[in-house]
Amino acid sequence: MGGMTSAGGSRWAVEVRGLGKRYRRRWAVRECAFRLPAGTVCGLVGPNGSGKSTLLSMIAGLVPPTTGSVRLRGAPAGAPVDSAFLAQDKPLFPRFTVEETLRLGEELNPRWDQAVAERIVRSGAIPLHARVGALSGGQRSRVALALAFGKRPGLLLLDEPMADLDPLAAHELAGLLMAEAAEQGTTVLMSSHQLSDVATMCDQLVVLGEGRVRLAGEIDALLASHRLVTGAHLVEGVPPGIARHTVVESRTVGRQFTALIRPHGPVEGEWKVAEPTLEEVLLAHLRSPGTPPLLTVGARVDAAPTEKADAAHPENTENTENAEEESAI
Repeated sequence: MGGMTSAGGSRWAVEVRGLGKRYRRRWAVRECAFRLPAGTVCGLVGPNGSGKSTLLSMIAGLVPPTTGSVRLRGAPAGAPVDSAFLAQDKPLFPRFTVEETLRLGEELNPRWDQAVAERIVRSGAIPLHARVGALSGGQRSRVALALAFGKRPGLLLLDEPMADLDPLAAHELAGLLMAEAAEQGTTVLMSSHQLSDVATMCDQLVVLGEGRVRLAGEIDALLASHRLVTGAHLVEGVPPGIARHTVVESRTVGRQFTALIRPHGPVEGEWKVAEPTLEEVLLAHLRSPGTPPLLTVGARVDAAPTEKADAAHPENTENTENAEEESAI
């Protein structure tokens, strides 16, 4: 876990432009471009091997990028920024007691908040004299989060913080994370395989597929840019009236046709049209990596892909591209 002193405020906590990392002949991350507003909680989602950990490590400054750049809270790469990174293995000294671990945090961080760190630990009924190596996975996660929040970071990067927790411990730590982030005004970028965590904790979303950004932006806007259409269909293939929209995924079972689409104007015909759930959108995009990327205007940077989300009127998007280009200037 690492962090630095403050570098001044910015509307954008994270700005990633053309970011890529290549290991010999393989690109772990490629051409990533998005931005994250300060004070938000963002879920980073993608299948195993999609580049989530590599992306977080580059943002944290632990892995040098092959291409592109990162700006944190308006500061260029290498400038001091008050950030903290919690890796998936939650590295702690097993022979230290909890009290010694917090004392180390105080010694190493000039902005240390002992009251916050102790509150997080005590809320889990963890004895301060207990050795870290003897704690359960959930207790170690709580101590690691206490170290992270004790630093009072403006930006907190978390790599699968609840991956090794049982459902009860995960629920408790999710509530703790949201409460502390809201109280301190911390921006959180958190990778997770648990879609329920993303749905309940996050207001922003970044989806990676094969090392590239597939979706990015405000969750409400991304959901509003999709429609789930169902109806009877007697002919094989996607109906022409549906095919004129961006079809993320479609399937036919018997005479029942179902598709997740990004509409370009009204959906014509005798179709039942509904707004999908976040899980339906995420799973469809993860199963369909060839779908064109979608970024909301708020998530776009200059190097972002061309297709954007129309958050205000997804059902009438004939002039979406021109209108969004104007609003992004």
